[in-house]
Amino acid sequence: MALSKAKMLPAPQHIAIIMDGNGRWAKKRGLPRNAGHKAGAETFRRIAAHCNDLGVKYLTVYAFSTENWKRTEEEVSGIMFLLESYLKEALRDMEKNRIRFQVFGDLNRLSPKLQKLCRETMERSSVYHDVQVNFCMNYGGRDEIVRAARAFAADVAAGKCSADSLTERDFENYLDSAGVPDPELVIRPSGEQRTSNFLPWQSAYSEYVFMDVLWPDFSNEDLDAAIEEYHRRNRRFGGT
Repeated sequence: MALSKAKMLPAPQHIAIIMDGNGRWAKKRGLPRNAGHKAGAETFRRIAAHCNDLGVKYLTVYAFSTENWKRTEEEVSGIMFLLESYLKEALRDMEKNRIRFQVFGDLNRLSPKLQKLCRETMERSSVYHDVQVNFCMNYGGRDEIVRAARAFAADVAAGKCSADSLTERDFENYLDSAGVPDPELVIRPSGEQRTSNFLPWQSAYSEYVFMDVLWPDFSNEDLDAAIEEYHRRNRRFGGT
């Protein structure tokens, strides 16, 4: 079988995805919204495997935002159940898959059980370095920057550093993504064309690709098409 064009092109080192459209996918089919989230979880598994096949080193996904708490208790509970199930699956298959997991976001609002699962998954997978999946859970970009600023201010107050010496690189070490390269490509399915508070610091020079397909319908071919579009872009980083 001939390789797709995307597989013949070098994959971006870091791809970030806003997994959007689960609720609309379910509504179109007369199903409860949580059926859409379940379908979206299966899409994530397939796309993560495809990213691995393409040689992507970092995959960051928007799993649950700080704003998503506004949804119904039933929908939030369903999403948390899916996240918990995936983390248990990751722990079970960790030796086979050898994927490193990180969680971006403020874990304090999650249930104690889910917090424990997050920390155990991160700790046990820290020995793997080939592929890393970053889950953004109870994550908001502005919230991340505020938490980082508070941590830096605490270090200044403790005499560990000087406010005048702060550089962008220093500040990045206070972010949830410390040590992770910025994403070259950010993909948003669902037809919406906004960033929704997703990685505002890290995506300052990312290429955004917006696609008119709901996340549960997002295919390997859609990912390939986004990578092809990325390679058509001229990334000047403010230069000429």
